[in-house]
Amino acid sequence: MSVLEIKNLQVSVITEAGNKEILRGVDLTVRSGETHAIMGPNGSGKSTLAYSIAGHPKYLITGGSVTLDGADVLEMSVDERAKAGLFLAMQYPVEVPGVSVSNFLRTAVTAIRGEAPKVRTWVGEVKAAMTSLNIDTAFSERNVNEGFSGGEKKRHEILQMELLKPKIAILDETDSGLDVDALRIVSEGVNRVKDGSDLGVMLITHYTRILRYIKPDFVHVFANGKIVEEGGPELADKLEEKGYAEYITA
Repeated sequence: MSVLEIKNLQVSVITEAGNKEILRGVDLTVRSGETHAIMGPNGSGKSTLAYSIAGHPKYLITGGSVTLDGADVLEMSVDERAKAGLFLAMQYPVEVPGVSVSNFLRTAVTAIRGEAPKVRTWVGEVKAAMTSLNIDTAFSERNVNEGFSGGEKKRHEILQMELLKPKIAILDETDSGLDVDALRIVSEGVNRVKDGSDLGVMLITHYTRILRYIKPDFVHVFANGKIVEEGGPELADKLEEKGYAEYITA
């Protein structure tokens, strides 16, 4: 069992005007097989939490700790975090001109596994994952995210996750920009990876619609850089009905 443990995490964002405090002491533990929904209004710090764990240089850690299976995540480089078993699906995946999806995936998997996968096995593995996500195999020869629709970008993120087999996946607004069919396909992909590998999931979202497909074990409400309420799936239902007004006011 893997454990991602966040204790009293404090983070500021680096701006031209100076450092601005975003996270004001976050405590959260995600274990293998668990799904944690992180919900809250815009600007509450949800994405800051995701990118801070992943190691984005824009974010300055000013206090607290993040460990994965006891190892200090904050002391690791970005690639070391990925090799340790952390995965981030970005809200806005970046384009990588000149690098094909097939080369990108094979290079990433080689880095994670420590050796290049055998070609025959690899081709079958990629084809099976693409088929499950309703991705045309010709997709593999396109440049990474270049000219991709929103749904294609998000399916590509889940394709990466399925092949890289991380311990803990942080999904930053994976439902953003998806139509009903794409949302279902992406959610089924997440569930398939989770069921097959005992993946721990931190799912960041504004809305409950994705939670109809990816069932959370725990729901955490973010407001003003902190977790202000925690509960089970019933808390998401409350948020759907009443929104975030009471947390913003508080």
